[in-house]
This record gives sequence, C-alpha cells and structure tokens, in this order.
Amino acid sequence: MPKILFYPDNRVVEVEKGESLIRAAMLAGVHINASCGGSSTCGKCRVIIENGKVNARPSAKLSADEVSQGYVLACTTTVDEDIEVRIPIESQMGDSRVALERELETVTHGGFLSAKSLVDLIGEFNINPATQRLYVELPPPNLEDNVSDLERLRRELNRQHGISNFQVDISVLRGMGALLREADWKITATMLSLGGSECDRLIRIDRGDRTDKHYGLAVDIGTTSIYVELVDLSSGETLAKASEYNAQVSCGEDIISRIVYSLKENGLAKLQELVTETINKLIDRVIEKSGVELDDIVHMVAAGNTTMTHIFLGVPPKYIREEPYIPTATFMPTVMASDVGLKLPQGTRVYTVPSRASYVGGDITAGLLGSGVYRSEKLTLYIDVGTNGEMVLGNSDWLLSCSCSAGPAFEGGSIKNGMRATKGAIEQVRINPKTLEPMILTIGQARPRGICGSGLIDTVAELFLTGVINEKGRFNTEIDHPRIREVDGQAEYVLVWAADSATKRDIVITEADLDNLIRTKGAIYAGITTLLDSMQMQVEAIEEVLIAGGFGRYLQIDQAMTIGLLPEIDPGKVKYVGNGSLLGSRLILLSKEAKDIATEIAQKMTYLELSTHAGFMDSYVSALFLPHTDRDTFPTVMKRMKVY
Repeated sequence: MPKILFYPDNRVVEVEKGESLIRAAMLAGVHINASCGGSSTCGKCRVIIENGKVNARPSAKLSADEVSQGYVLACTTTVDEDIEVRIPIESQMGDSRVALERELETVTHGGFLSAKSLVDLIGEFNINPATQRLYVELPPPNLEDNVSDLERLRRELNRQHGISNFQVDISVLRGMGALLREADWKITATMLSLGGSECDRLIRIDRGDRTDKHYGLAVDIGTTSIYVELVDLSSGETLAKASEYNAQVSCGEDIISRIVYSLKENGLAKLQELVTETINKLIDRVIEKSGVELDDIVHMVAAGNTTMTHIFLGVPPKYIREEPYIPTATFMPTVMASDVGLKLPQGTRVYTVPSRASYVGGDITAGLLGSGVYRSEKLTLYIDVGTNGEMVLGNSDWLLSCSCSAGPAFEGGSIKNGMRATKGAIEQVRINPKTLEPMILTIGQARPRGICGSGLIDTVAELFLTGVINEKGRFNTEIDHPRIREVDGQAEYVLVWAADSATKRDIVITEADLDNLIRTKGAIYAGITTLLDSMQMQVEAIEEVLIAGGFGRYLQIDQAMTIGLLPEIDPGKVKYVGNGSLLGSRLILLSKEAKDIATEIAQKMTYLELSTHAGFMDSYVSALFLPHTDRDTFPTVMKRMKVY
C-alpha cells in the first residue's frame, strides 16, 4: 500500500492504490480546503507533489506555471506509489490542522464483510437453490402410449431426473397441453422445493432448454429504501443491483406512522401498492442492466422489518404498535408473486425471511445469517441502524436482541438538508479548529447536494470537538464567524455555500437537526447498554462489533464515539457488514441450507422489549448529551477535546 507523507504536518497515512489525495488527507487528519466536496469545481484543494509520481487529471483551475511547479488538485489526483505532498498556505486556510492523536483505523479500512466474494461469504453452504430448472424430452403420445400429458411429464421427470412425487400449479395445467405440442415435447420444467413436509412443486414449463437461464431476486424492503439484486442461481453471481426510496415514505417516514396510515380506509392497500410499485420499478432496472429475460426469473427472497413484511404481504400490522406488541405472524407463508402485485412470471414464488418479534424483523435474521454471527464463538454486537435501531448481542450459543426507534436521521430523513447515501451526498467532514472552515467529501466527489448519515455524524462530532456546539447540541453564537448564524431565530452552521453546492442553496446543519441526531444516538446507545446490563456484562466483554446499514459505509468509529452513538471500544474490533439484510437474502436465495439456518436463528433469538424495560429510559435520558452525561465512560473523547 502506498505511503503518503503530508507536509507541514508530517503526517503519514497508508492507502490503497488508486486512492484520491483528498480522501488520503481526510484519513490522515490533514486539513485541505475542499468546499465543493471533491468535485473539482472550486479549485481550492491545490497541493504540491514534492516527491514521487501521481496520476493527476488536467484542470483549468491550475495555470501552466503552477503545473510546472508540481501543483495538482487533491480531488482529481490518485496515488499508486509512495509520495510526499506539501499543503500550501492557501489550501490550509491559515493555520494547518492541529495534529490529533486520532485513532486512524476506521471501518472503511478495517474490513468489509460485504467485500468478500460470494463464494467466501457462502462458506459452508453449497449453491443449492429452492428452484431447479430441468430439461425434459417427452415421447409424443400415440394410441398405444395414451397417458395424460401430466402423467407423461411425471414419468419422464422420474426417468430422466429422479423426480416423481410433486404437485402442480393449476396455472401450469391450464397451458400444458398446448405448450407441450408447440414445443415439440422438448421443455424445461421449473420445480420448487418449499422444504419441510411439503413435496416439490411444478411451477413452470417453458419451451426448449432454458436450464442455463436460472435467475432469482434478493430484496431488502427497508422503511426508507428498497434494494434489489438479480442473481444467477446456477453460478451465484450477482448480475445487477438497483435501489430506490420506498414510495411509502409519502405516507410517513417511520414504521409507526406507516402503521397509523394502514388504519385509514384503504390505507393498507395503498401502502402495499406503493411498496410493490417500488419493487417492480427496481426489477425493471435490473432487467435492463443485465439483459436477462423477465420470464427466466423463478424465485424471490425478501427481508424487511416486521412491519414492512406485514404490509408487503397485505397483512394488517395494527397490533404491532399496541401493547403487548404482537405481530400477526413472524413466519410468513411463501406466496405467489402475482398475489402481492409483483410483475413477475407466472408461478414465481416469494419467500420472506422470518422475523423474531414486532420490532426485530427478517432483516436482522438475514443479517445475522449473512454476517456469520450465528456461528461465531466471539461475543458479537450486531447493529443495524435505519429508521429503527436494531441490535443483537451474542454468539453461536445465544442471541439477545432489542430494537429502539431511531428515526430516519441516518437515512437523510428529518434533517433539513439530509439525503440518502447517493452521489453528491456529503459523507465525510473535518472542521479546522483554528479557522472553523470545513473540509468535506461527497459520494462520487460530485458537487454537494445534501448530507447523509455518516456525514451527519462527522459534522456533529467536529462541531462538538471545535467548541462550535456544546454538550446539549446548542450553538455557541458568541463565536464571530460567517458560517455560524441565526435564521428565523434558529442557529445553524453553513457546511457549503450556495455557490459551491449542486442545489445553488446553502447546505446547513441546524439546531433542530442536532436535536434529531442526539435523540437518535441516545436511543441506540441506550439499547446497547441495556443489552449489556441484561447479561451483566461490560463493554470490554464485546469481542467484535458488526455495523450494518448504508449509513456506516464511511463511518469513522472515533467520530461515532465522539457523539456517543457507540460506547468507547477498540476500533480494531469493528467491521462493516454493508446491507446485511440483502446479504442474508441472497444466501437464502442460493441455498436451502441457509434458509433452514435462518429459521433456526429466528427461533433462537431472545427478544428484549425496551418499552417496558425498567432501565432503558434511564439509560436513554443519560445519553441525551454529547457524548454522555457520564463523561468518565468516554475518556478518549475527553482527551481529544483537550487537544483542540
């Protein structure tokens, strides 16, 4: 890995080949002015290459004379070898950034479970999907061999593939006679194994040999966003991916508001229609990207929280929010795709990953499967933060779970300039402690459009460390700085001026945003401590922390600890899972054994209802400060504040 030495701070950082200089500086804790998010439009991140070679794109922001002196723009320059870089005074915004004794290991460089190849991820599982596509050649009937078409097919399936005991969809029978003859008795039979006591089922027949075209869909039905992967069920390869906001957001941002909406006249039907419309749109996208024919998609596995699963299947979620918080079912039947409004081929089935309780759903079951927590000997804390904060403590012997209402802040909701983690979202922020000027990076290094979850955490941590806000999340309005201002009686900090933003509007963090974040992080921290207290364990007992969910992709653990989202823990214990719900769904799609283990996981988990837990509310109230009312539990954060 190339080493980069930054002058005048004399900071060294190792990065992957091809990494951009601007991101390397961010990792090293070196401040370079980058007000446009790394989109190369402001031209302020100019640096001088003093030793070594880099890959720099030409820029109109640099004169020929500057280029001859070794100037490059940090945002458009990548490194493949060791180099030395000087940050000129104009890019330092005055004094260079205070050299912090910051723990630089982050989940970005600490390990991605989601970056494993699918073969590694499957591990002990063989590719053995619930569906099979079998080529069959049938002898045409005659007066001597005059058994029915179905019996003829059954006979040949038994003779050629050893399958004799199966049931048949009525839709298959309705078209069987004509199709067999049109296909000259050469067809592909698609069989579905539901497992348990149920026998196999013939769900489709197609003309000719389609055995090499065997595809399925893995789907994560999130409260805010929905993700779809198109998977080759023969090779295990993911052929295309797509994501989109869950259209139900128009009916409420969190699951409680969705449940309330479902109680209105035709409310449930509307919500169900919206989620299937979103999934259908994403199916169209992955079909277009991959070139796969829709008719060759034969199975779908979906995971979501318990409320989302109920609504997707058209099951009233009413009693999930009423004490004692009981869902209609945690194990849902496999259904026909057409029965829930999905525009998938005739016979295609949809399996939903089982939930554990009203607020610990199939997304968590899938995540525990995909991340391997269920078979780990390490005491592991698994955290999935979206509009709900769901967490599980345990290992291969036991699993204790809980859920708290986190709200949509980490997915861009309830934040004035919040957005999903898509191109143009501010994902990383550093604030110069002397000048209070920000250094920001956006996803795709595009002009800033808004701020996503990891960027929000970074911003609040930096505002707190630099003294711009206090432990209650209130701005120090006595600081005379153009970025700190009051608008309509509410204080805010300007992250990006309108001239540098893609929206041509200032991108700000307001006190209302800070309140939302503090409530969110307080609930998550209280959930973690309640799990530990229930097992009479201390934070030090945790051997591994797995963070799931899109907001964590560029989350730095020290920043999460600075605001008190996570307890202080060795960053080396932390790994980023990515979309655990989607990982687990894909495994189940590819392996019947994985499906059986998911069932065991859901049955094995113990659920802790925080709303009735005596200690949770006390823990929550104590956590409504930065980082916490008990600062002795955050000694590293206190040490960092002294550096500033």
